[in-house]
Amino acid sequence: MTGPSKQRGWAGLIRAAVLGLALLLTGCQPGPPAPPPSSGGPVSPGTSRPPATAEPSSPAVPSPPGTSSPTRPSPAEPPASPEPGSVHFTAQGDIGLSTGARDVLDTIRGLRPELNLALGDFSYEAGREQDFCDMVTGKLGGGFPYQVVTGNHESDGHDGDIANIVNCLPNRLSGLQGEYGIQWYADYPERNPLVRFIMVSPGIEFHDGNTLDYSRGSERWQWTAAALDGAKSKHIPWTVVGMHTPCLSVGKYGCQAGRDFTNLLIDKKADLVLTGHDHIYQRSHQLGAGQGCPALVPDTFSGGCLADSNGPMVQGAGTVFATVGTGGVGLYEVHDQDPEAPYFATWSGKNRDAALGTLDVTATADRLSARFVPAAGYSFTDTFEIGRK
Repeated sequence: MTGPSKQRGWAGLIRAAVLGLALLLTGCQPGPPAPPPSSGGPVSPGTSRPPATAEPSSPAVPSPPGTSSPTRPSPAEPPASPEPGSVHFTAQGDIGLSTGARDVLDTIRGLRPELNLALGDFSYEAGREQDFCDMVTGKLGGGFPYQVVTGNHESDGHDGDIANIVNCLPNRLSGLQGEYGIQWYADYPERNPLVRFIMVSPGIEFHDGNTLDYSRGSERWQWTAAALDGAKSKHIPWTVVGMHTPCLSVGKYGCQAGRDFTNLLIDKKADLVLTGHDHIYQRSHQLGAGQGCPALVPDTFSGGCLADSNGPMVQGAGTVFATVGTGGVGLYEVHDQDPEAPYFATWSGKNRDAALGTLDVTATADRLSARFVPAAGYSFTDTFEIGRK
């Protein structure tokens, strides 16, 4: 063989010898190298990564609760682990299906509470209750305790039905007593509770056209009184009452919850009463009964009913009323000259410091701390605290 063919033959023999030597040397190595560590840094609590040998993923399937994407928290991200000896919850009402409602849900998701109290008025449209539930679970996760009480827009069925809301956003709290969605209470956590949540429905009509009876001495009046007394007999540090309709307001509505029922909450020293219905935020001073205030009278002001005018709020002195009708729908105006205005420490509405958002509350054995957290694009805030003696 001469010329180029011969050169190619010698080259082939040389390559074969080199390859054989390489294979011999490889056999002396201590096995294959370990796979490189996966990129992205440490895994955050509540997230997961597939193993290095995982099969290619199937066509798009929603991520299960507890996972998250690298760029944005998953809607199903679990609540943050609470600090030992604390309860963290949010509350708001008057929500709807608009962009504003989604922004408020994003705010709640960012706060990562253990549960949320939804204070009524949900889809605002009959037949769209499932759309509302899908919006909530898509943002907060299917197993998140989004605890509801009815508002007037779903109590009688004309803009939805509370039965449908309860079906797609069921109770997630253990030990609940009463009729979920209408009138119920639950101690949280179930073991060594720090808060009793009491949710009631005064002042709104139901399917039969009747308003539930919360008048003095009625069965529902007595149920509420017993729920408040029961929390104290069990030495539960805090009582939080939630309902749709307020009594006092610098907004649009009068005392739909009822004067006597409102005075019951004050007489029983409920620590915090949360309402919606008025599409505003307002938070009262502590209001208490006593020699200077035998009873609170709507549409008037009595300085004797102010329990905390000259100092910090202390449990037992009075009740704080907060309306958080800022869950997503259009806001109402507030009225600085309303005769009830001196009862309030602050307020926000369409014509003053407008803000959608949520109340964010943390309770410990010693204090209840709350703040209004605005949704993206708003700046109004409020903070308050009640200490135990």
